Amino acid sequence: MRRPTRIISSVVAMEKLGVALARKSLKRKLEEEFGEDGRLDAMQQPHALCELVGEVSAQVSVLNSALSSSEADRSAAKRAVHVLTELAKNDDIANVIVDCQVVPALVRHLQSPAPLVEGDSSPIPFEHEIEKGCALAIGLLAVKPEHQQLIVDAGALPHLVQLLKRHRAGYKTRAVNGVVRRAADAITNLAHENSNIKTLVRIEGGIPPLVELLKFIDTKVQKAAAGALRTLAFKNDGNKNQIVECNALPMLVLMLRSEDTGVHYEAVGVIGNLVHSSPDIKKDVLHAGALQPVIELLRSSCTESQREAALLLGQFAAADSDCKAHIVQRGAVQPLISMLQAPDMQLREMSAFALGRLAQDTHNQAGIAYNGGMVPLLKLLDSRNGSLQHNAAFALYGLADNEDNIADLIRIGGVQKLQEGVFKAQPTKDCVAKTLKRLEEKIHGRVLNHLLYLMRVAEKSVQRRIVLALAHLCSPEHQKIIFLDAHGLELLLELLESTSLKHQQDASLALYKLAQKATSVCAMDAAPPSPTPQVYLGEQYVNNSTLSDVTFLVEGKRFYAHRICLLASSDAFRAMFDGGYREKDAQDVEIPNIRWDVFELMMRYVYTGSVDVDLDIAQDLLRAADQYLLEGLKRLCEYTIARDISVENVSLIYELSEAFTAKTLKHSCILYILEHFEKLTIKPCAPV
Repeated sequence: MRRPTRIISSVVAMEKLGVALARKSLKRKLEEEFGEDGRLDAMQQPHALCELVGEVSAQVSVLNSALSSSEADRSAAKRAVHVLTELAKNDDIANVIVDCQVVPALVRHLQSPAPLVEGDSSPIPFEHEIEKGCALAIGLLAVKPEHQQLIVDAGALPHLVQLLKRHRAGYKTRAVNGVVRRAADAITNLAHENSNIKTLVRIEGGIPPLVELLKFIDTKVQKAAAGALRTLAFKNDGNKNQIVECNALPMLVLMLRSEDTGVHYEAVGVIGNLVHSSPDIKKDVLHAGALQPVIELLRSSCTESQREAALLLGQFAAADSDCKAHIVQRGAVQPLISMLQAPDMQLREMSAFALGRLAQDTHNQAGIAYNGGMVPLLKLLDSRNGSLQHNAAFALYGLADNEDNIADLIRIGGVQKLQEGVFKAQPTKDCVAKTLKRLEEKIHGRVLNHLLYLMRVAEKSVQRRIVLALAHLCSPEHQKIIFLDAHGLELLLELLESTSLKHQQDASLALYKLAQKATSVCAMDAAPPSPTPQVYLGEQYVNNSTLSDVTFLVEGKRFYAHRICLLASSDAFRAMFDGGYREKDAQDVEIPNIRWDVFELMMRYVYTGSVDVDLDIAQDLLRAADQYLLEGLKRLCEYTIARDISVENVSLIYELSEAFTAKTLKHSCILYILEHFEKLTIKPCAPV
């Protein structure tokens, strides 16, 4: 039996008046209950909290009592749902609302009540509107993770799944579209980052109706359904498989081509979550024809769609050489490179991620570089975002594998950028180190010839970048060709004499690397083999009078020695005992300028060929070794002294090396000065 039009009109008018009054009351209460920061302070305003609890409890009471399909009950329920929904929009009071048992009351109204008269087919008042409001309120409350399980425990999921199917009854109204959309949104919020609830949605049969809704004419419903599927597919293999089994892929691929940015954004998001860590589904997605529309989304006006498309292409390209080639062939490289310079940081990050995956394929490396990818990737190394840095570094690592890219990478200052970058994460540092190692391995053959050519014909700034890079990367066997024949050393010396401190520092470090490769200092270097065979009598004969045929007087004490051992040890002793000096026939030889401990250690070296040289005696021992031409002992002393070089003493040690012709020690000083050029230039009166 149809209700009289006049009664319905009056009910609608009353309902509108009730809503207006509720809104006015709500506005007044919120203004009273919240401070300037929008937060409820129950400690300072307990009366406000009591009033809020009283209002929520009153609306809950209405919902718990207005359960019939009568006009009055439905009107009261609608007003109560509206008030509670408005309150639920404020996160700061969501916990208060939930504590007032609002969730069970809302769940009861997710389904329409039975007709007052059995068999009555007349429309129920406000059918769909109350269910829509309840679904909206539940979705708002489900934003907080602590409410998700409580809502599920109250039995909301089965009712929300039924609401997804409401359009099947033949209803074609905006209200039906609205209730379906709000049900999908509520499921999205309930399942967000909650693996258990994601699985429960599948168990309750929620995935098939959501897939069906992808074909809905109303784009808002399409987006809501896709958003729910996107959430359900994230890191849930069971849900992924069922979404694919329900034949969602063809419709999702069509949605990628939608002119509605929201539609294709949600569609690419669903596909991205389906593909993640699921190689079989990735094959299904590609087979369904997703590749080209995803590439086209790189040129979308929607930044979010561009970002998702770049991420998806990176996933497509993972460990699949054929797919990498197809992505490049279909025109993805140029828009991805353009995205590297976008204002949106996440867009830059995802495009670098995709290019990084593509750059691991030999056929793509030259193409990415040719299209101008290297410069923006190098700029991204300056980012403070660790993920963005790493993606850019990984892409450059791939590009460095192609010999056609090496000269250009060096020409534009790529080596300096890699060396000087401040990288946040250890994996990024490791990636950069591997890139530099890869470049080092490429410096030969046609790559080296190309760089030598540029050193002759390129402008001066390019020549300098190249020679600085080669100082770090070239092998010792190519140093003569680069730095002498091609005049690379002259370029470095020009930089060292520059008025620019940065140029001086770069040149000093480059010279240090060159010298380091050509010279090494270690205790085992000792001296070159003596042309005269060495005779070592052994430790037991040191300062031993047995068979001694010469005595040294050191600081008034006798030191017993053996001429045969001394004659074999150095030219100085041979001249002393086998030449025309007065010591030749003397039984006692005075040593006026050497301390006893120094002389004793020197003689121990003469008798054994090896001693441990401590730092506190090394300089005096160096003087004695130089005086008696004991080159091996000098080298041991130089090694010990070199380990103590610092910013404070490098000048004095350099002078020491000059005074006693200690070439190895001198080289160590020069290396130290070059390596620590920056510190020395800022030190007052530093000898640089």
